[in-house]
This record gives sequence, C-alpha cells and structure tokens, in this order.
Amino acid sequence: MKAADEPTQAQAQEWLDRWDRQQGHYMPDREERFDVVIDVVEEVIGRPDPLVVDLGIGPGSLAHRLIDRIPQARVVGVDADPLLLALGTIARPDERIRSVLADLREPGWFDALGLDRAPDVYVSSTALHWMNARPLRALLTVCGRTVASGGVFIDADHLYEGASAPGFDDLLRALTDRRARRRGTRHTEDWQAWWDAVDAAPELTALVARRAGGFAHEVTDKPSVHDYLDYLREAGFGAAGTAWQIGDDRVIVGIA
Repeated sequence: MKAADEPTQAQAQEWLDRWDRQQGHYMPDREERFDVVIDVVEEVIGRPDPLVVDLGIGPGSLAHRLIDRIPQARVVGVDADPLLLALGTIARPDERIRSVLADLREPGWFDALGLDRAPDVYVSSTALHWMNARPLRALLTVCGRTVASGGVFIDADHLYEGASAPGFDDLLRALTDRRARRRGTRHTEDWQAWWDAVDAAPELTALVARRAGGFAHEVTDKPSVHDYLDYLREAGFGAAGTAWQIGDDRVIVGIA
C-alpha cells in the first residue's frame, strides 16, 4: 500500500514513461542496448535464475526489462536517489526486484545489499559515468571480488576514448547526435527539463523533499573506456571488451 504522500501507481507510471522518453533524447538506440545487455546475461550465465545486482538502478528501466526476459531472475538494485527508487517501486512493484538506497562511491555499499549468495551478474545502465576514476576503480574491485565464478559485469553507457585518441570523441558524440535527430528523439525533453518538471509536480512534493536536492554529480577525473576495461581486468575479470557500440554509446563486458 502506498503512503498517503506518495503518487498513485498511475501517476508514477506516467513519470516513468516520461523518463524513458527523455532518456531516448540521449540514447536513440536505448532499447537495442537493453537487449544486448540481457543477451549477454543469457549467453554467459548458465542458470535460469541468475542473481543480478543493478548498479545505479534508478527507476528500474533495465531491471524490469531483464525480468521480463528472464522471469526466474532476481534483481537487487542500488541507487543513491530515493525519488527514482520510489517511482520505480510504486509504478511497477515486483517481488523479484528489491532496491537499496546507498551511494556506490562510498565504502559499504555491497554489505548494504544483504545478498544471500554471490551475484552472478553486475549490470549498470547510464549510471557509472557520474563516477571519478578512483571510486570507479574501487567499485569494480568489489565487483570482481564478490561476483560468482563464471559471472559477468555489463555496463551500458556513454564511454569515451579520452587522451588516447584526441578529437575522436567529438566524432562519436556527433554520430550519436545525428542518429538521434534522424530517429526524432531529440524532440523530447532533456534530463534537466524532466527534473524541473518533477520539482514542480504537486504529487511528487514529498518525494522531492525526501531527495533533498539530490547528490552531487561532479566529475573531475573522468575515466576513459580503456580505464574501465583495465580496472575490470585488474579486478579479476579475465576477458573484458566492448560488446556493442553506436557512436559514443557502448556496452562493455567483463567475464570472470
């Protein structure tokens, strides 16, 4: 039962539908990217009931698509934004998905998950790019230490070449922008417009207050895609590479 100061299920679903549209502003191939992530889970993990940890689960966009495809899966999601977690839970409650409020940049996030066994899969979608190099490296180290034997790490995000290819990242961004304009997704509201609308919505007043302005997204030491792959290998993922890419949008994979 929802609390008296929370949005209705229908209202929460409307906000999640709007979230999906604004995410498409940046990722015109978002649904294909989700499909690739879940394809990797099915291809690598040999059991029908994988335990999946979703790093930066947000409102559960990836988690719900995953259990739609793999009905026996369980997903434990972690995120530092209580508003997004609440919207996802209210809009589409599911006993196979459990969310934990914690900051991936802080020690102790893994213990907060309260898992009953080692996770088979770590996934993330459009979340880890908010992390600086040092906390990202620490996060991936924990993933490598705790993942089940034969498990997998999958990250879908905007990832860049960095200093190894000066100027090339501008081309990758431009290719994504061209694709978005051809698909018509750039006509939707962007990330900031969505949050501005959230702040003004009367049905979300209590959740906005719970969020308390959100948390800082200041990136001063942005890891390149090569850093991600190096950190995965250091963490014990013996095979690591890019499984899918369109413009600056990629899916990278590490196999333990």
